[in-house]
Amino acid sequence: MSPAADAATLTARRSTRFVAWVRAWRAGLVPFDELADEIAGDEEHLVTDAPGTWTDVSLTQALPTLAKLHPDDIRLVLPVPGDPRGLPGPGELTGAAMLAGEAVMTPDYGVVPEVRTHTSGSGVTFETVLWRFHPVADYKPVFQMGSAEAEAELTRVLAEATTQLARLDIAQWRPELAGALQALRRPESTATLPPGFDPRSRRLFARASILDQVLALAEHNAPGGAVNNYEAQQRDAALRPLMSACRQALVAACNSPLHA
Repeated sequence: MSPAADAATLTARRSTRFVAWVRAWRAGLVPFDELADEIAGDEEHLVTDAPGTWTDVSLTQALPTLAKLHPDDIRLVLPVPGDPRGLPGPGELTGAAMLAGEAVMTPDYGVVPEVRTHTSGSGVTFETVLWRFHPVADYKPVFQMGSAEAEAELTRVLAEATTQLARLDIAQWRPELAGALQALRRPESTATLPPGFDPRSRRLFARASILDQVLALAEHNAPGGAVNNYEAQQRDAALRPLMSACRQALVAACNSPLHA
């Protein structure tokens, strides 16, 4: 399996699937019965603090809370320190979203996934995803880049980063990352979003979602790679614009206009 394909088997940002499938449902393009399974995949997902509930409930029980929303009222936000775009001011929601690196925003609520690790009596470790509703007041979406502009920006930054990382001998310290970045310069599958998203948004989401996971490989230096501070700073400087363009692409794709 290629590095890019292998990276695609990792857990993607959960809010991307939540936003994409709930928006498609609200646009009348997918049935409600498919939502919970499409959002959760093979994981166990629960929801807490949803309006009208008093305990943790299943996705199927909580999603009707969003039944009156227009598709364009459901937005993906992928904040990082120094870039909280799309979030309201300081508060519990913003803190949780910054910690998670993702959130689903609506006019009245922000919904943030929390991953909880459990250990069974037999010593088996497993995870539960808990979606927490946070009320917001006077939320207004911010301007975002469209899919066409985000795709052009991602392509440009990917080419620049690949060139810079080649100079830093990425093949020595992260050969799997080097191969994946080269592979991702080619168009990927478009079968990753529900009905209603145009081909450009589907293509953009496919590339960005895989790249987003591939970039996790760069968080630590591989054994045998150069480890001095200068080289580490050079690598971070090369990857930082790519990470930003990748997040921007995911947001643009998931929040793009839907078509019947």
